[in-house]
Amino acid sequence: MTTIYFSVTNDLVGDQRVHRIISTLVEAGAEVTLVGRKLKCSKALDAREYNTYRMRLLFTRGFLFYACFNLRLFFFLLFRRKIDILVANDLDTLPANYLISRLRKIKLVYDSHEYFTEVPELMGRESVRKFWLSIEKRILPHLENAYTVSGPIAEVYRDKYKLDFNVIHNYPLRKKILSTFKLPFDPEGDKLLIYQGAVNMGRGLELLIDAISGMEGVKLVIAGDGDILVALKEKIAGLKLGNRVFLIGKIPFEQLHGLTLQADAGVSLEEDLGLNYRYALPNKLFDYIQAGIPVLVSDLPEMKKVVEKYKIGMIAERREKNHIIDLLKTLLFDDEKRAFWNRGLAVAAKELCWENEEEKLMEIYRRAGFGGL
Repeated sequence: MTTIYFSVTNDLVGDQRVHRIISTLVEAGAEVTLVGRKLKCSKALDAREYNTYRMRLLFTRGFLFYACFNLRLFFFLLFRRKIDILVANDLDTLPANYLISRLRKIKLVYDSHEYFTEVPELMGRESVRKFWLSIEKRILPHLENAYTVSGPIAEVYRDKYKLDFNVIHNYPLRKKILSTFKLPFDPEGDKLLIYQGAVNMGRGLELLIDAISGMEGVKLVIAGDGDILVALKEKIAGLKLGNRVFLIGKIPFEQLHGLTLQADAGVSLEEDLGLNYRYALPNKLFDYIQAGIPVLVSDLPEMKKVVEKYKIGMIAERREKNHIIDLLKTLLFDDEKRAFWNRGLAVAAKELCWENEEEKLMEIYRRAGFGGL
């Protein structure tokens, strides 16, 4: 049996991409362990078909966190008796995995969930960005098995490092196990708009809240956690929107589909803050599609391409409050257009699903030495 160790810097609760990939490998006969971290606020994990290990660390952010994480990860992996394949998820787990792969002569697979050195959190922090670029430049040219989330990001890596980057999209499962989720508020007959994902800068959440303040008959639920959560709470209080905008925190992915099914539309309004967002194809866009709800997305090339091809919603051409209000009114209240988008959503849900990505994924792992059952 092939033994595989995955590493992430999150707490394992909401990482759908990693869970889907591991589930595919387990079904094919692998024994998998997923290593992450545990925070004071981390929720308990539901039972899974693979092993999990969460490390408690002295630091929770910044350079000391990443240094501590990689040091702990290095020694954890160093003393595992049997490892056939290592999987580093994103650049922040790559140093320890790369060192172990060289030291123990173990195959390494790299999954880049985003264009890490172009994330908005690094913009304007040149010394930090240069540090991660130096890690990227030292390690990526030596990798043999790598994949990422979209074609343009793969092209950038291919051009920079002459590395054969594959593409494994963030598509959800088509065959959903129906889950339930009880809303912590009463919709009271209003239309329900959902944003799910990281609550960080550049996600368009401030603009979205401003738009809700100028509308009637709409409630917004934001499911996620991140750096600007406190600022959003203050903004919601200042606009007296506490009964219309709800921050419900990070939802375990096992329950998230049950929440999304209750919404009337979904939003993904990332700003063009660097190549990472420009080329993004977020999980949430495809989760909305599988839930059968129309979408409002930014005028960014990859998301726009999906919406225009399948005709499943609207594109925000301007980041202005009144423009967003007009689009949301159509998205939520125009029954004729919603019926039209529903037909496109049905087609998109069949095509943009995880089951159509699995064979591409397995081919990557077979090249890395996966033997199956």
